[in-house]
Amino acid sequence: MANTDDDRRPKYQRIADSLREAIQSGEYGPGDRLPGENELMAAHGVARMTARQALSVLRDEGVAEARKGAGVFVRAFRPLRRRGIQRLSQQQWGSGRSIWSADIENRALEVDQVAVSEEAAPDHIGAVLDLADDETVCVRRRRFVLEGKPVLLATSYLPTSVVAGSAITQEDTGPGGTYARLAELGYKPVHFREEIRSRMPSKDEAAQLSMSSGTPVILICRTAFADGGRPVEINEMTLDASSYILEYDFDA
Repeated sequence: MANTDDDRRPKYQRIADSLREAIQSGEYGPGDRLPGENELMAAHGVARMTARQALSVLRDEGVAEARKGAGVFVRAFRPLRRRGIQRLSQQQWGSGRSIWSADIENRALEVDQVAVSEEAAPDHIGAVLDLADDETVCVRRRRFVLEGKPVLLATSYLPTSVVAGSAITQEDTGPGGTYARLAELGYKPVHFREEIRSRMPSKDEAAQLSMSSGTPVILICRTAFADGGRPVEINEMTLDASSYILEYDFDA
């Protein structure tokens, strides 16, 4: 009988696939220890390097994590479901709720790093915000941590001429966040555009997000527009891809 495509796959890949299927079926739950190298060697009749490669595949995918001296475990962190449409509705931030409350349910979210400054606008930011060469931007840099796991780096740019003197220039922007404050200033966001890309993280990004090796990041650039099509904010976000499910739910 001729070999199937599955038979021609490397042994380490077949072992990784069988472990992944066992995780998906519930045989191994979040936080459970997976078979170690010695167990995989005995069960599959393979060399140590093959067993090690199989476990590395799951670690690189973000499915499993290694704990020094203890073994490899099914990742316990439950991915965050980012509801791209609902979270930006005026009903959300207009009522004083954080846009994150549409995503996190009852999970603990912390912004553990916040830095606010006035800076010269990078060329690509100034072009989108339609700023004069000498105009500056208010820059808000944040790191978001969910249940102890860093999941997102975000940098927002807003025209200083729009937000000067407002709570947007403070670390705590108050109920409803930046968009509620923009509305109070007469620049209520009425339209959003998000562009999504993916790539491997820089060394600094991987460190800040405590990412497993081999895991990509998702890049989301959101532009908020006020009446008349005026862009009033650009938010550049870097997400740990293994920590997110991107959900877009809308009517036909």
